[in-house]
Amino acid sequence: MQFDPPLVSARLISRYKRFLFDAILEDGTEITGSCPNTGSMRGLTTPGSRILLSEHDSPSRKYRHMLEMVEADGTLVGINTGLPNRLAEEAVVSGLIPALSGYATLKREQRYGQNSRIDLLLLDDARPPAYIEVKNVHYMRQPGLAEFPDSVTSRGAKHLDELAAMVTAGYRAAMLYVIQRADCTRLRICEELDPAYGVAFRRARAQGVETYAVSCTVSPQGIRPERPIPIDEDGPAG
Repeated sequence: MQFDPPLVSARLISRYKRFLFDAILEDGTEITGSCPNTGSMRGLTTPGSRILLSEHDSPSRKYRHMLEMVEADGTLVGINTGLPNRLAEEAVVSGLIPALSGYATLKREQRYGQNSRIDLLLLDDARPPAYIEVKNVHYMRQPGLAEFPDSVTSRGAKHLDELAAMVTAGYRAAMLYVIQRADCTRLRICEELDPAYGVAFRRARAQGVETYAVSCTVSPQGIRPERPIPIDEDGPAG
């Protein structure tokens, strides 16, 4: 996906209330903007960090600027949690994940499970439907090692259980982790921050839920799914 118009550069003052941030534009103007990520953004909220913002002229928007990227560890990191579903779709349609390629139809946001919606549903007359849940990843403590989750996510554990139920019902089900940074070569499940998610992950895998991870190239021009990377199921970071 491409950014149009191009993103503008600024320096982060602070991110607060989960959905707001203050920053200084390159011309010295101080602004408040919206943050499309209500998660912890662990490691990505250091005051003074270079950030990249999209601009929106709609009169219905309270804030003109929206946070899209943060520079951390010498690389740009996408933080917008509204983008991973689109990036996952690009990865699937382009054949980046061979095991999920070649389906005739792709549908978005379909109802399933217990009052949930699956992010992507793949349909084909020749094989069982594939239910794909997408998770956004940007947390990194050690070079090259992406980690998920970066905080407790009971909702994420619920999604794993619901995917496992779809496998029991005779369908395919997959968890796809989209890493909005290019400097990671593998992903691990961060059990020390959320032990329950780690248990749910291993249980879902044992029940036949497929798991995939894709890293992305991130630039001021756009974000693009780049390559699949392996997932380390067990063991501490490092």
